[in-house]
Amino acid sequence: MSLRHSYTLIAPFYDRALAAATRSARAASLAHLAEQPCRRVLLAGVGTGLDLPHLPPQHDYVGIDLTRAMLVRSHRHAGRLRYAALQGDVEDLPFADHSFECAVLHLILAVVPNPRRCLDEVLRVVRPGGEILLFDKFLRPGQAAPLRRLVNPLSRRLATRLDVVLEDLLIDREVDKIYDEAALAGGWFRRVRLLRLGSVSAAGALQAAQSGE
Repeated sequence: MSLRHSYTLIAPFYDRALAAATRSARAASLAHLAEQPCRRVLLAGVGTGLDLPHLPPQHDYVGIDLTRAMLVRSHRHAGRLRYAALQGDVEDLPFADHSFECAVLHLILAVVPNPRRCLDEVLRVVRPGGEILLFDKFLRPGQAAPLRRLVNPLSRRLATRLDVVLEDLLIDREVDKIYDEAALAGGWFRRVRLLRLGSVSAAGALQAAQSGE
């Protein structure tokens, strides 16, 4: 079953299943945006928009999601936010380099088929010096988690992966992990804040080198 098909089926029940359980963790993660002069914020994998009620009003928000059935529901949560919704793939973002000052990745890196590709795309479109807010279910390096690994082959086909190690995704990436705290389920879920390192000129040179390969 494809990811788009799975979440099309899940969409009508998604809010009832996750809204209450994740509300406090989402709010805690997004509170940081109230202090930032971000201006333009990417909501990667915005889903049904459960993050939107917790967002400060001073920024411009762009939400992208693969599944139209999820995306159309996001508008009901937007209120008076300056919010635009776009259907698209977070592993192939339709934005120019350095288009955003901040990005929010809530419950998406453990969902997509290739989380490393997703993170690379987000790093491409976030300006150096920008921040990336993560909230997701991550294993820690060396964590055994036998039950989660046992059910992961089935879980990843239906909705989400249970074996993503965030620190593995960050290897050789221009980021600095500046905040990392357990969020839910005894540390199964974590709230993480990343600082995008590098410079605009360096990022442009890297892109040019890759395009020439």
